[in-house]
Amino acid sequence: MFWSIKMFAVDPVNHHIDEQIQHKINQKTKPLGALGLLETLAKQIAQVQFAKQFNGRHKLSIKEPAMLVFAGDHGIAAHGVSIAPSEVTKQMVANFATGGAAINVFCRQMGLNLEVIDCGMLTPSDHPSVTNHRLGSGTQAIHQKPAMTLLSVKDGFSYANEVVQRHYDSGCNLIALGEMGIGNTSSAAAVMAGLLKLDVKDCVGRGTGINDEAFALKSELLTVAMNLHRNNLNDPVNVLACLGGFEIVQMTGAILAAAEKRMLVVIDGFIATAAALAAVALHPDARGYLIFAHQSDEQGHVKMLEALDAKPILSLGLRLGEGTGAALALPIIQSAVNFYNDMASFENAGVSNVV
Repeated sequence: MFWSIKMFAVDPVNHHIDEQIQHKINQKTKPLGALGLLETLAKQIAQVQFAKQFNGRHKLSIKEPAMLVFAGDHGIAAHGVSIAPSEVTKQMVANFATGGAAINVFCRQMGLNLEVIDCGMLTPSDHPSVTNHRLGSGTQAIHQKPAMTLLSVKDGFSYANEVVQRHYDSGCNLIALGEMGIGNTSSAAAVMAGLLKLDVKDCVGRGTGINDEAFALKSELLTVAMNLHRNNLNDPVNVLACLGGFEIVQMTGAILAAAEKRMLVVIDGFIATAAALAAVALHPDARGYLIFAHQSDEQGHVKMLEALDAKPILSLGLRLGEGTGAALALPIIQSAVNFYNDMASFENAGVSNVV
């Protein structure tokens, strides 16, 4: 689908300054590599934010960071693949809107501006703070028919671009992605299988904690879905249309829109990483803008991260979603910025560099 490629113009991050950035990091008052992943993060942020050339006086920054939580319902959820009914999606979105969920707690703690987007729950949210970007009242059951139309994917990308543009215009240079949707681990596992050409058994997990019987059913239905759509999984847009969720589509669009604007994107867990897979499949240069917050307990997440050559910041056994892992990773990202900006060099500190 050529429209999906043309909708966003993603430039590669600036690798021409790698040597200068690495030299500056190496000259900090520490042994080489002693700050581990923080050094990798600082270098990546510099590649994103120093678009044209290296200037040793330029500083890294995290400005007006935003957490975008995309919510949508899934037709497959009515077929016994989750421990909760789809109505819980709307109930949790109401909890987000009134400030009572884990993501609200962490966003307040970390100074993240939270926006919740209804991408297509079964019934619309009536809370004024929830953004209405509905693509429908839940997707179709993917083991019976395509999740959505190609036009829905295009509209979802447009909605996502609108959200990201608004935050960019307010001075934001980092977005974090979260989601809510009963049944969305089924959709994410199917998207993963479709994009990576893997067997369902290598992708499907237990989501919110289903029992053995439900897990076997989930695996069976996803196998049926993959066989049903196999001949149409020839590009990432079709994979999203056949197997995706409204929230996964809009997260994919948000990644591409942010990368186009040279913003950092913090990816949460399994579902957000499925969107990252789709975004990178559409625009490989988008990978340079992505920071992976954590490795979730969903069994397919490790393979997703490997496919994206991603080393996550945290490994806390999280499987909540909502963007919680992405929120928790923000202080570490900020620490990478701060050491780069404020830590003295050997020369400035009068310390002998014996390393």
